[in-house]
Amino acid sequence: MRWSAPILAAPLAGCNWVVMNPSGDIAVQQRDLILISVALMLLIVIPVMAMVVWFAVRYRATNEATQQDYDPDWDHSTKLELLIWSAPLLIIIALGALTWVSTHKLDPYRPLDRIDANTAIDPKVKPLTVQVVALDWKWLFIYPDLGIATVNELALPTNVPVRFDITASTVMNSFYVPELAGQIYAMPGMKTQLHAVANKPVKGTGFSANYSGAGFTHMRFGYQSMDQAGFAAWVARVKASATALDRNVYQALAKPSEKAPVAYFGTSEANLFDAVVNLCVKPGQRCMKDLMHIDQMGGAGKESAHDTKGLQYDYPNSHVIDQEDRNKGQETAPDAPGAEKAPTPVGVSGDHSSHSGADAHAQHR
Repeated sequence: MRWSAPILAAPLAGCNWVVMNPSGDIAVQQRDLILISVALMLLIVIPVMAMVVWFAVRYRATNEATQQDYDPDWDHSTKLELLIWSAPLLIIIALGALTWVSTHKLDPYRPLDRIDANTAIDPKVKPLTVQVVALDWKWLFIYPDLGIATVNELALPTNVPVRFDITASTVMNSFYVPELAGQIYAMPGMKTQLHAVANKPVKGTGFSANYSGAGFTHMRFGYQSMDQAGFAAWVARVKASATALDRNVYQALAKPSEKAPVAYFGTSEANLFDAVVNLCVKPGQRCMKDLMHIDQMGGAGKESAHDTKGLQYDYPNSHVIDQEDRNKGQETAPDAPGAEKAPTPVGVSGDHSSHSGADAHAQHR
C-alpha cells in the first residue's frame, strides 16, 4: 500500500483544491456544506460497501458453516426492514433540513450578517458596491462609490462586505471567484446580485462558468484581496489613469475580443451600469425601464405601434454592435484606451488576439 499510494494519488496532481481552501466567509460556509453533505451520505455508503464484502465472504459457496443457517422459506424481518428504511430516511431528513437552512442563509441576494464565524457585521456599515459587466470576452468592473473602473482585474479590501451587481452585454455568462463565493449568472437586460467578503489577502483567478462563445476559454480575470492600506494604494493607482470610462469607450470595449489585457479607468461615467442593464447605452436607444413604465401605465396607444425608433435591442443595430461594423475587421478591446499601462493580472494572458465585426460575433453566438 505504501508504494502504491503515490500512483493512486497521481490523477489528483492536476486538481486545484481552491474550492476546499477558500479565503472568503461565504465560500467557507459553502465548503462546509459540501463536507457535511458528503459525510452524511457516507454514513450509508460505507456500511453498504462493507456489508457487500462481508456478505460475499460469509456466504461464499465454499463456506459450509452457512448451510446450517439456510432457510428457503424466509421472506420477512421486521428488524431488517426498520434498519433498511429508517437509516436512509433519517439521513434524508438531515440533508433536507441542512439544504433548507443553507439555501436561505447562503442566498446570494441576502446581505451579509457576519464577517466570519466570530465577527458580526455592524448594521451601520455600508458594503462596497462593485458593478460587474460580462462582455465578449472580458470582464468590466465598475466601483461607483470610488468613481473608477477596471477591465479583467478585481481588487477587494479584506473584512469589508461587498455587494456585486452583475449583468451581461450580450449573452449569458456566470460570474465565479471560487475562493470568494459561489457563482451567479450574468444575463443581458437583468441584474443579479452576490454578497461576499474576503477574509485574508490572496491572489487568484476568476472566470466565467457558463459557455458563451469562441473566447470563453480565456474569459478570465485577476482577483486579489488586500488589507486596507494595500487597497487604498491600488485605488490610487487606478485613479492615476488619465482614461475615462464613458459610453463611447464602453461601446468599444463591448465589441468581441479575446485575451483582452487589464485596463484602468481613473473616472467612470455615472449611471453607466444602469444604462447597460436597460440596454440603452447607445444614443437614441430607449431604456427598457422607461418602456416598462409605459406598459405599467396602460400603454401609449395604438399610434405607438409605428414608433419603433430606438427599440431594436438585438443584432443587428443592437445596443452594442453597429451595422456598419460588419465587415471592417476592426480590432476592439486590446487597443482600447487605458490598456497599455496596466499590468497583466494573475492567471490572465497578455496575448492580444481579437474577433471583430458583428458577422463573427453572430457566428460565435
